[in-house]
Amino acid sequence: MTRQVSLTRRIPASAPEIFALLTDPDKHPILDGSGTVRGARGGNPERLVLGSRFAMDMKLGAKYRITNKVVEFEQDRLIAWRHFYGHRWRWELAPADDGTTDVTETFDWAPARIPFVFDRSPIPRKNEAAIRKSLERLAEHFGER
Repeated sequence: MTRQVSLTRRIPASAPEIFALLTDPDKHPILDGSGTVRGARGGNPERLVLGSRFAMDMKLGAKYRITNKVVEFEQDRLIAWRHFYGHRWRWELAPADDGTTDVTETFDWAPARIPFVFDRSPIPRKNEAAIRKSLERLAEHFGER
C-alpha cells in the first residue's frame, strides 16, 4: 500500500532561491496551502539543517503548537521534516536548464506511529489538496501568475 501523496510543479525560480525559503521557518506561512500554519515560534533556528527542531503556531479549529524535526536534508535539493507522530513533509527540488525548478512536495504517512489511522481517514485527500495549493502559492511567490 502506498502511504503518500505527492505532486510536482515547475516553479519560476532557481533551486537555491526556493531552498532558502524552505529552510527559513519564518517563511513557512507563505508556503502553507492548508491554512493551518499561523507562524513560527520564537527560538527557531534562522536556517534549517539536518536535525534542526522548529516550532510552529498552528490552527485547525483550535490553536495549537507543533514542533518538527528536519530528518532529510541535501542542500538546494531536499528537505523533509516530521513531528512526534512520525509522518513527514518532503520537498524535493530538481533544477531545469532554463533556471526554473521542478518542486515535488510529498506528505508521507508510512513512517507514522499509527499509519492505519491515516489510511482510513480523509487526511491524505485533504493533504493532496493542500499540497496543490502550497505549490500554487510557491509559484505565485516567485512571480508566476
